[in-house]
Amino acid sequence: MSTVLYIKANPKPEGASRTFKISDKFIEAYKEHNPDDTIVTLDLYKEGIAFLSAEGVRMHFVEPGEGRSDPILKYAYQFLDADKYVFAEPLWNLSIPAILKAYIDYISVANITFKYTAEGPVGLCNNKKAVNITSRGGNFSEGELVVWEMGDRYLRIILGYLGITDFTTIAADNLDAREQDAEAIIAGAITRAQAFAKSF
Repeated sequence: MSTVLYIKANPKPEGASRTFKISDKFIEAYKEHNPDDTIVTLDLYKEGIAFLSAEGVRMHFVEPGEGRSDPILKYAYQFLDADKYVFAEPLWNLSIPAILKAYIDYISVANITFKYTAEGPVGLCNNKKAVNITSRGGNFSEGELVVWEMGDRYLRIILGYLGITDFTTIAADNLDAREQDAEAIIAGAITRAQAFAKSF
């Protein structure tokens, strides 16, 4: 049995997020194929994730196992304890929503999700896997806009820093482009997501 942490980062009301239309279908398909696994949903906006305070920053250097019940550190331990991660967020201003970056700051804690060694930092979230489900107005998967995409790329790099190198992206591109059928694009992304859920 595995624990899947489903991390949602979009403030839109229920049913309005194009990203969640895809990611929720992924979760449904995953449950169908893995009925004994535990899905933990963490909606960052409903959770009220805030920017780190000075006290929160000071707590980012702890002894292993310290502060499991702390209101800030609990997120790092929750992240460490999970086996698989599903991120769901739109591309905003070429990157991820600020609340998701704030969450990354919560979970990137020395001696919990990574550690410093004589050879440099080493991730502690090994042998885990992640999928990032994202929606984007233009085509950031190929062509000239690829170099501008800093959301999915950032998640891939920071998760690798934490030890998670099995990282897959499911992107719905061109949703705001002229002469594109947004509903068809979303439907195609849902199909890909449901197929990938079988082996995730």
